[in-house]
Amino acid sequence: MLLRVIDIVAGTSVDGPHLRTSIYLAGCAHHCPGCHNPQSWDPHAGHEIAVSDLLDVIAREEMPVTLSGGDPLFQAEGIAALTRLLKDRHKTSSPPCRAWPWPGPTGRRWGEDPRGVGEADIWLYTGYRWEQIVATPRLLDAVSNVDVVVDGPFVQSLRDTTLLFRGSSNQRIIDVAASLASGTAIPLSLD
Repeated sequence: MLLRVIDIVAGTSVDGPHLRTSIYLAGCAHHCPGCHNPQSWDPHAGHEIAVSDLLDVIAREEMPVTLSGGDPLFQAEGIAALTRLLKDRHKTSSPPCRAWPWPGPTGRRWGEDPRGVGEADIWLYTGYRWEQIVATPRLLDAVSNVDVVVDGPFVQSLRDTTLLFRGSSNQRIIDVAASLASGTAIPLSLD
């Protein structure tokens, strides 16, 4: 399985809490006016990377991971494969695999109790609304191993630079596990 990647930025703090590795994926059909990354709309931008090679890159860089773009769900099948392998690699490692041998900011190892800021392991930014994601099986499969989804298109008239980890006030930071369990979008508590 291949993913088309524009860039990988390790040690960033703008795409979620704490230092993380952000992977910017190619392709977006939302074309939000005022988008901060319009060069990512092109589905042929960047270069193809095998999911297994991307796992190796992630293993060498900081965790947690943010998937952004473009819209990662433009490559839903590849994202599903990547996030499944990330979670499986952690679950089956004993002791934890080389990718996550160090404690995170709270003293827990990566993947333990992914609740709250700093505990969420995989964040994904998408222009789709949560309700669209759960109504579309391939999109739902892509986020099933993600901890947090930041949903909704960027809306320039709702731009708010005081918001944490999102560009406009219509976007929500969603706790995926709680939302799937409850059947409705549950915001992640940032307190």
